[in-house]
Amino acid sequence: MAAERLRVMMTADTIGGVWTFAMELCEQLCAHGDRVLLAATGREPDAAQRAQAASIAGLTLRALPYKLVWMPDPWRDLHAAGSWLRALAREFRPDVVHLNDLSQGDVAWHCPAVVTAHSCVCSWWRAVHGEPAPTSWDRYRQHVVATLHVADHVVAPSHAMSDALVREHGPLASTQVIHNGRTACAGQASKEPFVFAAGRLWDEAKNLQTLATIAPDLPWPVCIAGDARHPGDGSDATFGNVHALGSLEEGAVRAYMDRAAIYALPARYEPFGLSVLEAAQAGCALVLGDIPSLRELWGDAAWFVAPGDADGLRDVLPRLIGDEPLRRALSRQARRRAERYTPRAMARRYREAYVDLLERRSAPENRSHAVVASAGVHP
Repeated sequence: MAAERLRVMMTADTIGGVWTFAMELCEQLCAHGDRVLLAATGREPDAAQRAQAASIAGLTLRALPYKLVWMPDPWRDLHAAGSWLRALAREFRPDVVHLNDLSQGDVAWHCPAVVTAHSCVCSWWRAVHGEPAPTSWDRYRQHVVATLHVADHVVAPSHAMSDALVREHGPLASTQVIHNGRTACAGQASKEPFVFAAGRLWDEAKNLQTLATIAPDLPWPVCIAGDARHPGDGSDATFGNVHALGSLEEGAVRAYMDRAAIYALPARYEPFGLSVLEAAQAGCALVLGDIPSLRELWGDAAWFVAPGDADGLRDVLPRLIGDEPLRRALSRQARRRAERYTPRAMARRYREAYVDLLERRSAPENRSHAVVASAGVHP
């Protein structure tokens, strides 16, 4: 990493994996000596999230419960959030703005703006429903296009997600793939006979309903952790046939992964999948949805089943359950593969991207321009 210290203003939401991503990245940046202002929206941070942020020296958390761009009728909130973020930027004077949401990229920032596209409703819809998002999402699409095409640099957590962005929203001037990273926890040597899964129960992309459907046919119990209540419309998702654990704190989820012999996520859409990485670090044998992003990230370190193939899942899981040597071998492969995805490696590449944008902006030919017009960047 470059030696100079940076001031980074970052956004995050408090609802899903973006918060975990932001905490890992903020911790690494601050350890390097950078200062980070984290502006959180979506809902008020809970006590655990506030404590986590407070534990990072050099990180300042600001939070207001503005709606996110994918929530119902978010436009007034997005406008208010933009004003709030501009005020924070005037106060903090960042060198770089890092947006972890597909909004606010079209604000006239007075420094380079990086957008990480963790997910996208349009690509989610195509993966889940097999067709383009309906016209009711046109305003969302227009807002996302504005953000992506005005931002100085767009990052995706996988090549599959990068390709999906271009397919849905058109070619982008400056792009990069940076895999997410996660701090590993020390796991126990022994495993217990159950299948574990974690994810938002209301999210059709996680496809946990298929796992619940075949659960009665398995010789082991299936335990699923996750929030059942949709944050947008307030509806609840309920599954039968499984041990529904509800929404658990991070430590409890990782404790289940530490104990579980198998982690199953037959996802239809997963741009990266932090829960899969956590399960691999915990030594779980992985059974995943056969989609491009998970194939890209896990290769021969997982078994794959087509998301719509309940019979395939009903076949694969008992085979792993009944073959301990095979299960242990798959567990070792997953652990080894997980060693690629560290917070340090992630932060190094993000920081290199920040510095590169600053150097381009300070180059003589660019000093009079507000936006960096850079060529595509690929790993």
